Amino acid sequence: MALFEYFPNYIWNLSVSIAMESGAQIGEIIDMCQPIKDAAASGADAGTPAFMKQWAAMGGKLLELAAEDEAKGRRISASNKLERAALYLFVAERMQGHGAPGRQETYAKALASFEKSTQLGRINRERVEIPLATGTMPALYTRAAGAQGQDGGAHPVVVYCNGLDSCKELLYWSRLPEALARRGISTLCVDQPGSGEALRLQNLPVDPHSEHWAGKAIDWLEARPEVDPRRIGMTGISLGGHFAPRAVAYEPRFASGACWGANHNWLEVQHKRMKREGENPVPHYWAHVFWAFGASDMDDFLKKAEGMNLNGHMGGVKVPFLVTHGEKDRQISVDYAHDCYEQLVNSPRRELKIFTAREGGVEHVGADNMAYGRDYIADWFAETLGGNVA
Repeated sequence: MALFEYFPNYIWNLSVSIAMESGAQIGEIIDMCQPIKDAAASGADAGTPAFMKQWAAMGGKLLELAAEDEAKGRRISASNKLERAALYLFVAERMQGHGAPGRQETYAKALASFEKSTQLGRINRERVEIPLATGTMPALYTRAAGAQGQDGGAHPVVVYCNGLDSCKELLYWSRLPEALARRGISTLCVDQPGSGEALRLQNLPVDPHSEHWAGKAIDWLEARPEVDPRRIGMTGISLGGHFAPRAVAYEPRFASGACWGANHNWLEVQHKRMKREGENPVPHYWAHVFWAFGASDMDDFLKKAEGMNLNGHMGGVKVPFLVTHGEKDRQISVDYAHDCYEQLVNSPRRELKIFTAREGGVEHVGADNMAYGRDYIADWFAETLGGNVA
């Protein structure tokens, strides 16, 4: 199992793979990527305006086609096209540097396309806003099968958080919320501080102490009659492999946890990246992390990132916890997965799952194949929160 490597650099290939795993059509991928193959040869950063131009153009074409469907009353078909338009626009925006021309407008168009797709397709996700100490945490709430109130029963739910450069829409497209819903578990995909809308529209920076905002998510869930407050779990993808374990360690109301990629000592990873060890997740990397952390320069960033280290904290996890990682992760060493697992000394049920070439999902958070991580994590929560696996 390997990453789809169309371009001569990892970062562009990662973005294409994310799109493919999130519902892109291969023919549209080819149409967008063929004209910019040469642009990728000059490095991950230089050609990003060309990337934006092609991907935003495809998004625009799909918006036109969706409008034609909608005019004929074909709302489901319109929703399908809007879904891909939003995806291509989000990926295009994610590839740009902070402050790049057209970035804000592209993000706004992506959000609007996603919301309209939700409405026209009657998709099982509701945009909500969770109050924080400062500002709000926008989120997508996907209800479990049967959690519409018909059976009167309270269902388990999983809080699902972003990494450094994802957004709640990409979390939804990982299809973990769909996998959990089939197993009787609802999902709350959050744009926590430093990501998605919280960063782009409210300028809320990363809070390494994830229990602050994760606790607010629990407060919101506890007020909902269809949620069982004793069965709330937490997971995160990529840098969420810092936020989820940290939140479960310090927020005792979580009943189970998992990480999709172990980011046990992200501060150390930054020092490695300064030495060009390991791959970056996005172009214009340092500009992105400075923005996400609200930092003015490298010294300020490193000071604000001091809390991005889980050594000495995992003893606080006193509930079941799953650590997953790809054995060939080029961004975050698989060694961090072993560190996290070994330090879960007070978890009554801990598990380490390393995805190998036998199955797939060997790259960073399964960018080569998300199916295995998705099913494994969904089954974990079904078993530890009282969902169903059959």
